[in-house]
Amino acid sequence: MLRFLPGVILLQLASVALVLYYPKTVTGMVWLEIIALLLIFSVLASLWFSSVNAHSNKDAVAEAKEKFAREREALRVHTEREKARITAKSHQQIQKETRRAHTQANIKVTSAIAGLAGLGTLMLFTQFLSIGMIALSLAGGGMVGYIARFKQERGGKQLKVIEPEKPRKSLLHKAQKVISPSNRSV
Repeated sequence: MLRFLPGVILLQLASVALVLYYPKTVTGMVWLEIIALLLIFSVLASLWFSSVNAHSNKDAVAEAKEKFAREREALRVHTEREKARITAKSHQQIQKETRRAHTQANIKVTSAIAGLAGLGTLMLFTQFLSIGMIALSLAGGGMVGYIARFKQERGGKQLKVIEPEKPRKSLLHKAQKVISPSNRSV
């Protein structure tokens, strides 16, 4: 409200100066001149006040927009940080659970291979040679496959999968088609 104080004081000074300028004996026409001049002063002052008010409103709106933009950016940054933190935490949890599952699977497979190897050795000692050799070779093959998969996972290599070829039509197949019983003419 102090923005309007200079305008009010200036309007009061102009009014006092106008009244003091005219002589003490004021007739009817002189009063009209004084009132007309005071009306002109008040219109100019009101235009000045509206201009000051408009600039004040523009400044307040610009300041509010800037404040809201800062708040919005702060919220966006906070949200991104929270999102990154939650993502990292869930990734760590998934890795932890994956390691635990792999460890449990490793223990189970190792115990199964050891049990099969022990059974094969027992059978060799008890004169069941063929069954014992089958059990030992099965345990060895399982262990080799498991080690190969472990090395593949650790090394990041992917083994190439060889797909079987589609059977080709041979000349024999074409010849059988030509000589089929439905094509014979008797």
